[in-house]
Amino acid sequence: MRKWSITNRWLLSTLGVTVILMLTIVFVSSKAIRDYYYDTAYMTIYSRATSQSINTFFSQYLDAPDDVFSARAGEFIENFTEQSLMEVWVIDRNGNVVATSTGFSVENEIYPDYQAALNSNTGTATWIGETSTGEAIMAVTVLLPSKQGHAVRYIISLQDLNTQHRVFTAIIAVVCTIAVGLVALSGLFFIRSIVKPVKKINETAKRIAAGDFSARLEPHRYNDEIGELVTTFNRMAKEIGEADKLKNDFISTVSHELRTPLTAIKGWGETILELHDSDPNMTKKGLEVIIDESSRLSRMVEDLLDFSRMQSGRMTLRLEKIDVLAELDETVFVFKERALREGVELTYNAPELPAPMMGDPNRIRQVFVNILDNALKYTKQGDKILVTAEILPRRLKILITDTGCGIPPEALPHVKEKFFKANVSVRGSGIGLAVSDEIVRLHKGSLNIGSVLNEGTTVEIILPIDTSPPLNERTSEDEK
Repeated sequence: MRKWSITNRWLLSTLGVTVILMLTIVFVSSKAIRDYYYDTAYMTIYSRATSQSINTFFSQYLDAPDDVFSARAGEFIENFTEQSLMEVWVIDRNGNVVATSTGFSVENEIYPDYQAALNSNTGTATWIGETSTGEAIMAVTVLLPSKQGHAVRYIISLQDLNTQHRVFTAIIAVVCTIAVGLVALSGLFFIRSIVKPVKKINETAKRIAAGDFSARLEPHRYNDEIGELVTTFNRMAKEIGEADKLKNDFISTVSHELRTPLTAIKGWGETILELHDSDPNMTKKGLEVIIDESSRLSRMVEDLLDFSRMQSGRMTLRLEKIDVLAELDETVFVFKERALREGVELTYNAPELPAPMMGDPNRIRQVFVNILDNALKYTKQGDKILVTAEILPRRLKILITDTGCGIPPEALPHVKEKFFKANVSVRGSGIGLAVSDEIVRLHKGSLNIGSVLNEGTTVEIILPIDTSPPLNERTSEDEK
């Protein structure tokens, strides 16, 4: 495949866009200037053509014999004071030109604007074109009120206007060409100042890719984005060894978790395809499995993204004033349907009071989701889950207790470590508790886990709240 350098791509993209932009400017400016000149010419003609004095001048002679009308037309031409600006013709009822401001006779022919005026409701029409001699003109014909075909035709030459238009267009084109040249020169200089350090980065990256983790870049002489990139690159090289081990742990742990839902989705997808809508119940069941497994994959991906942010210290909070108990209410309400479907009794007991704090509502809800999801995963049909909340002085204590399989004593100290799973037979990536613990810690709270094997597990979440204002009774939209 052909190699495209940064310079070539810049010439093709940025400079290409600049050229197109300049051509557009030339085209639009040229059209705007032309339209302005033509509109000015048209308004000049139209203001004369629609003057009420014309109708007044010819009103007594519209029904007169043609020779009388022709004489009156000659009189109108003699009194026309703007012959240096435009040419004017008078046309009789037969379509013949009976008088012109130039004094020369005109061969009778079909004039587009005159014919259009005859067919127009307004009795006025405009035509732009060239005469038989090649002169560009604009003509406006106005019918006189006799409705018999009498008309006055005004003609203005566009030759000078077109010449001025071409001059201005050429000036704009030259200015745009100079601008493109300046952009090209400055751009090439700038691109070269980037390409050289990028090549060094590429060479060093190849050394690291080959296993030489000691390779480093020399400090960049400018304190700009490239200099920041060099610093970041060197820091990356230092940490890449640890990242390699983390990668191996990640692949080993997550690949199995991804394979299970993908297998279920593929299997049910093939089953539904073979059914051809012959078994609606089976199709519905298969779609439900596909949706559940897709949701599971989505949650796993979100956990992995959060874990990545946590590892790099980029997990941030969007703090706002929230009611923690309101977030807990909504989460428990969502999980009640799942618990009912899995045959697990989910009980919720919380005070009817607000628990205000500065927190990130999405992150707080994520903690509750992770804990409740774990509680359901490690319980079986007939087990119970109890969620309680208690408001203490400046603290909120939330307990989530289940009667599931519990955690072995030797595994309990490690349950909040990344990728650790006390029970490998239960699905999960092993990072949900680590992410939840980090979120609670960022909220200046604590997350503690106690468990007895084969009896159940209790998760205690302590969050700081502001209890200084009077506590008003909290109303709930849905009865939990």
